[in-house]
Amino acid sequence: MESRYIDRDSTRLHALSKPGTGTPLVVVPGVMTDAKGWRRVAVAVDRPEPVLILDRRGRAPSGQLGIDYGVETEVLDLLAWLEWLDEPARLFGWSYGGLVAIEAATRTAAVRHVIAYEPVLRPFGAAAVPTLRAAIASGDLDRAVEVVNLDVSRYSPEYVTALRATPAWASLRLWAAPVAEELAALNAFAPEPERWAGLGIPVDLVVGEQSRDGEPYGTAFTAVQRMLADATVHILPGQGHLAHVEAPETLGHLVGGIVADRAAVLG
Repeated sequence: MESRYIDRDSTRLHALSKPGTGTPLVVVPGVMTDAKGWRRVAVAVDRPEPVLILDRRGRAPSGQLGIDYGVETEVLDLLAWLEWLDEPARLFGWSYGGLVAIEAATRTAAVRHVIAYEPVLRPFGAAAVPTLRAAIASGDLDRAVEVVNLDVSRYSPEYVTALRATPAWASLRLWAAPVAEELAALNAFAPEPERWAGLGIPVDLVVGEQSRDGEPYGTAFTAVQRMLADATVHILPGQGHLAHVEAPETLGHLVGGIVADRAAVLG
């Protein structure tokens, strides 16, 4: 994959690009990950269309969040990428990226189809924001990673102890730096129900079997599903919120199948 760059509002934004033909698929990751973390999923999609995986601001080599950061910032960044593509696209968003993808699709005619894996809506992890801000301000990124996993994602202490012993912990520390402000932005944002309900394009919502109906991701998914009553719902067997890490090929094959089904109708 090759690097692509654009500049918006004096901030450089980076993405990884896989060439192809047809309607591009734009991947919008959530928090605690970057574009490289989605390469295996993109490869497993196994479709001829181009793929663009965004490094949202706050993760190198994209720039920092900037002042007055909010969901609106992310939406405008995504719209800038769509303008750079200069052709209709499909969006695939994960978690916070799913929220950004859905909201961006309400703002433009350049989106033909949205896929969202466990998108989140407020209230979500708001109580952890002060603790995260304090940990990040003091430079204690290990503590920030712990808070995200224990208090936001609600994984067990045993899970976090095992995670700390893996090579992934070093990357998680880097990605933790913007997470307090990302969570604050998520909880400050309220979508307009009429615009979401009237989206007017195909929407596929995906939930992991392990997340379904549980806290925190299953309940957030249900809230999104209620706002998008016409969406098609898919369940990814045996997986939870971190399918892109734990089963990237399985997730990629599911996304590829959804794209194939929609492409047969939409072209």
